[in-house]
Amino acid sequence: MKRFSIAVIPGDGIGREVVPAALNVLDTAASAHGGIAFDYTEFPWSCEYYLEHGEMMPEDGLEQLKKFDAILLGAVGNPQLVPDHVSLWGLLINIRRGFQQSINIRPAKYFEGLRSPLADPKQFDFIVVRENSEGEYSEVGGRIHQGSSQIAIQNSIFTRPGVENALRYGFELAKGRKGHVTSATKSNGIVHTMPFWDEVFADVKADYPEIEAESTHIDALAAFFVTKPEAFDVVVASNLFGDILTDIGGAVMGSIGIAPAANINLSGEFPSMFEPVHGSAPDIVGKHIANPIGQIWTAKMMLDHLGETELGAGILSAVEEVTKNGVKTPDIGGSATTEEVTAAICEQLKK
Repeated sequence: MKRFSIAVIPGDGIGREVVPAALNVLDTAASAHGGIAFDYTEFPWSCEYYLEHGEMMPEDGLEQLKKFDAILLGAVGNPQLVPDHVSLWGLLINIRRGFQQSINIRPAKYFEGLRSPLADPKQFDFIVVRENSEGEYSEVGGRIHQGSSQIAIQNSIFTRPGVENALRYGFELAKGRKGHVTSATKSNGIVHTMPFWDEVFADVKADYPEIEAESTHIDALAAFFVTKPEAFDVVVASNLFGDILTDIGGAVMGSIGIAPAANINLSGEFPSMFEPVHGSAPDIVGKHIANPIGQIWTAKMMLDHLGETELGAGILSAVEEVTKNGVKTPDIGGSATTEEVTAAICEQLKK
């Protein structure tokens, strides 16, 4: 039997509710499929862990995680306990950067049975490939002076390898999809980094003559995600642009609660990490209404990464069948609990 070792970090808030749901679905799918099993090791790293230990994860945390095939993360953050910049940089971003997870991918698609806020969603199905390690989210910068003369500087860092890796990943992905790549740019307003991004895009594009490719300014692209999302296949974007676009993707699906994400280590030297786009939602903790679909779809992406694409496809089909049948949490127009949605998906997998 093929076994996969999975590091599980439920984290904060509803992460502790939706991660068990995803593990239940994974085990049900594996049992129905046969020949596959998962070994889970759970880590208690969270804001509560920080209050007790003074750190979001232990100093040797990355060393503990590196032996696993993949990392499944729930949610990070509880600003009432720990400032967001401390919780995020101490855990999520620490893992992303420590394990060189330089690519972030986030799909968005029309789900039958989900009410998109768009009047005519037209069966859209696209995926955003986001550069995940540098760009606008670099740590380079600082502050000088005080009071009315205070200055804050935040530098964007774009390297040729970082940009090219993200772009090539997008083009390779498009080969197995609809064969279309859109690059998010803003070279008419950002005069150094975005022209550089465009130049690398043109170079990579030349290596994929079979792929239809175009550049679109980020402001127009954000509008097009709302007015014509069906026009897109693979979208490649910098760290900041990709972050913003994927929240729009979650919104046009009907809820950010169903949006998944993957943080990919391209070399295979370190494990990749899989997390839903939604946050820890402390306002609904314990109410049994957290939407588990984002975490379950995230687990599906983990299976794809591990080469179990058939099993992953079965999970996504089961999710869509359940939403079509009207078993949904309140955030997407239903009245079912987290547990009821999870049970319905598991029952569908058993069929």
